[in-house]
Amino acid sequence: MTAPGFGDPQLLALSLALPALATLAIALLGRWPNLRETATLLGAGLLFATVMALLARVLAGARPELHLASVAPGLELALRIDPLGMLFAAVASTLWIVNSLYSIGYMRGNDEPRQTPFYACFAIAIFATMGLAFSGNLFTLFVFYELLSLSTYPLVTHKRSPTAMRAGRVYLLTLIGASMVLLLPAIVWTGMIAGTLDFRTGGILGDKLGPVALALLLAMFVFGAAKAAVMPLHRWLPAAMVAPTPVSALLHAVAVVKAGVFTILKVVVSVFGIETLAQSGASQWLVYAAGFTIVAASFVALRADDLKRRLAYSTVGQLSYVVLAAALASPVAVLGAALHIAAHAVSKITLFFGAGAVYTAEHVTKVSEMDGIGRRMPWTMGAFAIGALSMIGLPPAAGFLGKWFILDAATGATDWVAVAAIALSTVLNAAYFLPILIRAFLRPANGPRKEAPLPMVIALTATAAGTVLLFLLPGVPYRLASMIVGG
Repeated sequence: MTAPGFGDPQLLALSLALPALATLAIALLGRWPNLRETATLLGAGLLFATVMALLARVLAGARPELHLASVAPGLELALRIDPLGMLFAAVASTLWIVNSLYSIGYMRGNDEPRQTPFYACFAIAIFATMGLAFSGNLFTLFVFYELLSLSTYPLVTHKRSPTAMRAGRVYLLTLIGASMVLLLPAIVWTGMIAGTLDFRTGGILGDKLGPVALALLLAMFVFGAAKAAVMPLHRWLPAAMVAPTPVSALLHAVAVVKAGVFTILKVVVSVFGIETLAQSGASQWLVYAAGFTIVAASFVALRADDLKRRLAYSTVGQLSYVVLAAALASPVAVLGAALHIAAHAVSKITLFFGAGAVYTAEHVTKVSEMDGIGRRMPWTMGAFAIGALSMIGLPPAAGFLGKWFILDAATGATDWVAVAAIALSTVLNAAYFLPILIRAFLRPANGPRKEAPLPMVIALTATAAGTVLLFLLPGVPYRLASMIVGG
């Protein structure tokens, strides 16, 4: 047994071992699709149970730790769970279950090739996500961050068409290039200045850098973590929409983009420290960068007729709510950012599930082709409507919560640039989501009712219900978010 307050390291090890074992089982059972998919669902279910057990410990005040390996003096692969990582892991492990169920319907319904490598790479991506969420220092975070990029590349290029291969090149060039040119040097600089790479509540930099140097280091972290898609390092995300819809859901909701904003928020809280950034003013430039990304992406989404492209640019804008909150550098803003990570995940996965269901059942990919589709696919488009309302920020959907706290932080700081960005983007969100719902439900239906395969409908209904429940019962995410700023 471990000492009180540290939890059980075996559970922590299991959170990485389960998706790794699921990968092996999927590969070995590839000749038997039913067994392969059973292994996927079993791995996802066991991981969820493990993460929930760890969640109970963290809520009780424990901080489980596990030393994996010493690579070199000062470079250790080490895991340590804190409330922010726990929130990220809980979201990812929960959504792996519904995404796996959805994937079964989608991959079979569309007769997609190379299904075994698809499920295997998906499991590796979840393994990387768990390691990233539970990283105890910057070195460990970087290792799992890179593994996540590499493991999702085969998913982005799954179709192996010329368009998919071009998207894959953009994907790797942007994400790996940014992390090598900016993120890795930022980590090295941090280690040289702070003398440690360990995450600590309140940060590790203190007063060791002046405001200009702090601002530069922050920029290296923000743009180095290009998974957050802050403009101009955002084009990889819309390009990757050539992948199958379950991959889009992974990119937007379960792992990849969440890894970007998680990294930025983690660095702000546990490397720079909220108070250090607030007192130095070193993050004010990021308010402008995030605000621009929020508004500009919303305008692009407004003009996009391709449904997945519209959803992709919506994600670019919605992610920068989290970055904007980090830039505001206040406890209320960080609380809002954490809540928005959870709300965006469950809402955006619902939207992509809906888009994939519409494609599978009707082969519709454009907004202009969606007239009456809500009458033909009421379950799918009803769920889509809930996700859309959440992205706009309307109750009783979860997207309202994080946006409310971020707006409260912006008004409290009298940062009118941030307030204007949030207000304008809310109007634009309504402008590009409501026409979809009007077309779907108020235009005449041409054809009989026809839903997507049942596993897809079950999955999207579950995530839509989760979007509402997260608003009505936000207790656990709120407690974790409060613990982030409360130490």
